[in-house]
Amino acid sequence: MRSNTIKDVAEQAGVSLKTVSRVINNEPSVHARTREKVQRAIDALGYRPDPSARSLRSTRAYAVGLVYDNPNPHYIISMQSGVLAACRANGYGLQIHPCDSTSPRLAEELVALAAHARLAGLVLAPPMSEQPELIRTLAAAKIPFMRVISARQDPQDGYPCVYVDDRDAAYAITEHLIQLGHTRIGFLWGGRDHRSSPERYQGYEDALKDYGIALDRKLILPGDYSFDDGFRGARKLLALKDRPTAIFGSNDEIAAGVLAAAHSGGISVPWELSIAGFEDSPFSKQSWPALTTARQATEEIAHHAAQRLISNLQRAANGEPQEEGNEGFSPELVVRGSTAPLRGTPAKR
Repeated sequence: MRSNTIKDVAEQAGVSLKTVSRVINNEPSVHARTREKVQRAIDALGYRPDPSARSLRSTRAYAVGLVYDNPNPHYIISMQSGVLAACRANGYGLQIHPCDSTSPRLAEELVALAAHARLAGLVLAPPMSEQPELIRTLAAAKIPFMRVISARQDPQDGYPCVYVDDRDAAYAITEHLIQLGHTRIGFLWGGRDHRSSPERYQGYEDALKDYGIALDRKLILPGDYSFDDGFRGARKLLALKDRPTAIFGSNDEIAAGVLAAAHSGGISVPWELSIAGFEDSPFSKQSWPALTTARQATEEIAHHAAQRLISNLQRAANGEPQEEGNEGFSPELVVRGSTAPLRGTPAKR
């Protein structure tokens, strides 16, 4: 069965091919009634623009690249889903580009990618989005991009971004554990090349300080955002003579590893050990007991990042200024069955 084309849309709407093209590209020069008529024809025919064909017919590119390097598959799937939804809504294609964030030739690789694949712009996931030299190189090469970064507030560094306040969410998690009566709270780091790791650690440290709890370095271990590092880290913490009564893993995979370590050691969760994670990934809901965590709307964040990039591309094509300011998100505490009051200590209110 033949797919409907832009010519079919033009004939059904009774307008020119150029007018249909202007509607598809969201150009402001189309009268509202004409735009509505064309959109009705598009909906009736089920027409979907082919980004590759649009790029070949036009001097503009109609595809976006998503660049990432992350060991957490659930995070990446959510990022892809969010960016793809924005691309489809605007008639753009999506090219997925996994890469090595530590490569000394990463900037050169991304500049070549944008040129050879005719990409209109890039959505940069952490940790690439948080590498200043890479960002400066892309800007100098005039490649449009949108960053997803960890920050407490709009960085106002001259480069566009969507930012996530990991610090405040980590503070809320640690405060929740403290209010349950826990004072010996272990902390397992994520990868240090991600800015979210020090931000989440800072929230943990600040909460302890505000509640007058001394920081015990023996309860803080390095690692990566992985189940295995959570398992190994928890085994070390639980082997201490004065072991923690609660452990905060920097993401849900780490926390799930902690939970597995507790089960393997015959430690009851949450009655002997409270566990908290971060992100609200499937790990947090599928674990037993389900994990207390911070709900980070990764798919929504990625969607907003891609939408802002595409909006800026359309503004540039129409000679309009870029959107001012950056958009921020704050993960929310979600309390589940993996945390409970310290035995013999009533929870504070």
